[in-house]
Amino acid sequence: MSVKVPFVSFRPMERELDDALKGAFNRVFEASWYIEGREDAAFEQAFADYCGAKYCVGVGNGLDALMLCLKALGIGEGDEVIVPSNTYIATALAVTYVGAKVVFVEPELETFNIDPARIEAAVTDRTRAIMPVHLYGRACDMDPIMDIARRHGLRVVEDCAQAHGATYRGRRVGTFGDAAGFSFYPGKNLGALGDAGAVVTNDRELAEKVRALGNYGSDYKYHHIYLGNNSRLDELQAAFLAAKLPHLERMNADRRRIAGRYLAEMDNPRVALPRVTEGYVPVWHVFGVRCQDRDALEQFLNRRGIGTNKHYPIPMHLQQCYSSLGFREGDFPIAEEISRTELSLPMYYGMTDEEIATVISAVNDFR
Repeated sequence: MSVKVPFVSFRPMERELDDALKGAFNRVFEASWYIEGREDAAFEQAFADYCGAKYCVGVGNGLDALMLCLKALGIGEGDEVIVPSNTYIATALAVTYVGAKVVFVEPELETFNIDPARIEAAVTDRTRAIMPVHLYGRACDMDPIMDIARRHGLRVVEDCAQAHGATYRGRRVGTFGDAAGFSFYPGKNLGALGDAGAVVTNDRELAEKVRALGNYGSDYKYHHIYLGNNSRLDELQAAFLAAKLPHLERMNADRRRIAGRYLAEMDNPRVALPRVTEGYVPVWHVFGVRCQDRDALEQFLNRRGIGTNKHYPIPMHLQQCYSSLGFREGDFPIAEEISRTELSLPMYYGMTDEEIATVISAVNDFR
């Protein structure tokens, strides 16, 4: 009987952490305190320490994390923010929600991340920030990005939604720019059991402003200094995340084990594998390959019982919600090429050797 391999499974992780997660629930339930309590404070400190940052502020989700970063930096109407043309739409939505203009810059085809060599040409006198996205769990090339930001007086907000624990030249992502937004959506490497997010920064004043903005603009009860939002990390999700955090490095290492086998054993000239550069340590939230016959490859793998996904089949500039920007097909050809050819293969903690071998064999068999 052939082995079926889902695109993602939480079961191996859930089996290992069953007692810890149920204990976290019971602890919060017994305390009868659900917002802005000890669990939230403990997780924020632990996650800041893990990232190598001074401050962490829990928020409702990853989109809110990015939006609150921009809002706290004073970015809004009339400003421009540079984002990659290839990413999940939340990155662009955060810019739109603060009233600023999204400026797309093409990625590198081999890494899927924003191409630093293309950023400077997009800078205008209205540009206020660059928002690099560490897509699929691989760090962007941050040195040239930070150099451009310094020379032009720009802010940098890192989108770390897919890159918990990824490093660039020995330093964890989320600590290069002014602030970083993380998502703890359940499917992330560090996932809650619902929606959750966080902002990480080394700037105390910025952290305090983010916290106030996410709490109705309030610095203390019934005193509102900003036009804020309701976006807070609740105690239950904080407790779940705190239970998982000590295991994140081990689980990321397991993803690297899987990716290492994929990279070493997949051998099909029709399938382009992701590039890993010296000095980068990815955490492989997604293992994305490219194939000119992507849909045929997807159907072939699905018939073999192998789950797949596409990240992302419609590029942002061609999404209906951004039709007002006036872009057309062909305006961002690299993002369009990735959208047309990218296929994500199974990648999750606890994949068995047999499951990994099944995926490799199927990819190699595709003709």
